[in-house]
Amino acid sequence: MENLIALVNRLQRACTALGDHGEESALPTLWDALPSIAVVGGQSSGKSSVLESVVGKDFLPRGSGIVTRRPLVLQLHRIDEGREYAEFGHLPRKRFTDFAAVRKEIADETDRETGRSKQISTVPIYLSIYSPNDVNLTLIDLPGLTKVAIDGQSESIVMDIENMVRSYIEKPNCIILAVSPANQDLATSDAIKISREVDPKGERTFGVLTKIDLMDQGTDAVDILEGKAYKLQFPWIGIVNRSQADINKNVDMIAARRREREYFAQTPQYKDLAHRMGSEHLGKVLSKHLEAVIKSRIPSLQSLINKTILELESELSRLGKPIATDAGGKLYMIMEICRVFDGIFKEHLDGVRPGGDQIYNVFDNHLPAAMKRLQFDKHLALENVRKLITEADGYQPHLIAPEQGYRRLIETALITIKGPSEAAVDAVHGILKELVHKSISETVELKQYPSLRVEVGNAAVESLDRMKEESRKATLQLVEMECSYLTVDFFRRLPQDVEKGGNPTHSIFDRYNDSYLRRVGSNVLSYVNMVCASLRNSIPKSIVYCQVRESKRSLLDHFFAELGKREGRQLGTLLDEDPAVMQRRLSLAKRLELYRSAQAEIDSVAWSK
Repeated sequence: MENLIALVNRLQRACTALGDHGEESALPTLWDALPSIAVVGGQSSGKSSVLESVVGKDFLPRGSGIVTRRPLVLQLHRIDEGREYAEFGHLPRKRFTDFAAVRKEIADETDRETGRSKQISTVPIYLSIYSPNDVNLTLIDLPGLTKVAIDGQSESIVMDIENMVRSYIEKPNCIILAVSPANQDLATSDAIKISREVDPKGERTFGVLTKIDLMDQGTDAVDILEGKAYKLQFPWIGIVNRSQADINKNVDMIAARRREREYFAQTPQYKDLAHRMGSEHLGKVLSKHLEAVIKSRIPSLQSLINKTILELESELSRLGKPIATDAGGKLYMIMEICRVFDGIFKEHLDGVRPGGDQIYNVFDNHLPAAMKRLQFDKHLALENVRKLITEADGYQPHLIAPEQGYRRLIETALITIKGPSEAAVDAVHGILKELVHKSISETVELKQYPSLRVEVGNAAVESLDRMKEESRKATLQLVEMECSYLTVDFFRRLPQDVEKGGNPTHSIFDRYNDSYLRRVGSNVLSYVNMVCASLRNSIPKSIVYCQVRESKRSLLDHFFAELGKREGRQLGTLLDEDPAVMQRRLSLAKRLELYRSAQAEIDSVAWSK
């Protein structure tokens, strides 16, 4: 099962490379779901010495005040043979064999993030140590809890550290290593206090008792180590760290571990507990427990990863494809986006999406209503008929029928139909423009490129304007054709004056009497109504042919022709995606790669079980 810890180590490294180290994030986080061991303790509790004892190396910075100012993710790897070495996550190709240099690099990397101030940062430092003397284990060393700020630190430092520690240990997948000194009252232990708040039953807390050898004479820590003073789910483990004198003398960890074993074996109070005391035992216990926890979490990890992959893929799909780098790729991308828009526009016209029915409403309601409002009967009132016929005759009155008068009456009536005809053209134009804007807003791909959205919208409207002018000409020509040539059969079928009791021998001036003029007006009105009925059918056909059909066929043809003449840089200006969207797509793509890799690795481990 050693590969389980190695798996989690790799995933944690990948998470940190993506900036995912357990902080609040709008992106799904894998870090929080990975089991980990966080080392918690107050300043001067011996926390750093415990870590060095487990590792078997002297590598952590020392000093007064807050020395650990960034989380240190310490990954221990057991190797079969060879020289011990260390690697940092931020220096992946550099091996450190001198652990004094490791200590210096930790301090330097901390300063790079926080400056030379004494402030803290939540961004972890990754350190891997490879040694034949270590167990496979990952520990997160957190800044020591403190009660007061020192010079150079903000007043909020106490709460900042506590909040950082709490953000790690309150997660249910975090195992807490609570380090407390034996020479202080356990009731005042910072580590126990904060651990109890997040894990009141002690189900994921390991208690570590340091400085047992420094207790007052006549006292011991047996009650604590046996769980009588404060009971946890797991047995307490006692540690004897190197003294300051040992550190000054550079006593190595191998010798220190030997002295530790001897202390517990030879001290009467602890010899019965010696088999479960010491830093070596602590490392083995934590390694075994971490493996068991990881194994138990594999099903939930798989579920989380599968669910998150679907969410990331959905989000990436919503954001659209990344921009091509070459001119051909950019042109193809723009054309494809335009085709999507054009398809949506056609769907509106064809009834797949709403809006196209408004055009039929113009033909079925607005146009007939506008024609009815022309009020031809008023135009053909008796006095107007008399006036127009008289004017049309000129100096020589008509002999049989007022043909010129008829023509003038019909032309002046029909010419008024141009108004409703143009209004129908304009109304359909307005509807088509509205559908263009609606289609643009419904084209998801256009939302990420503001300049392309504007250009496509302008190009589509310009095309509609050209089609409107062609439609206006064609529609007005229909009216002008009716004015320029009258239907002769209509007048041939009209009853003659004799048949109606008229007397052709009457004076020419009798033909201007009221009865005669009313009959002329009635004939003209019948003819105009017949023409109107015909135009009510032909005008919609003309508008559909010139505007609707043409917009479906060639809405963006002119834009495409111009597009082909542009160079790569000009095409690039159309694909001016919001930098924030580009960055988010990049982050999502990297995160998706992480999750897919994690999915493959965890699945392989699950199958190997």
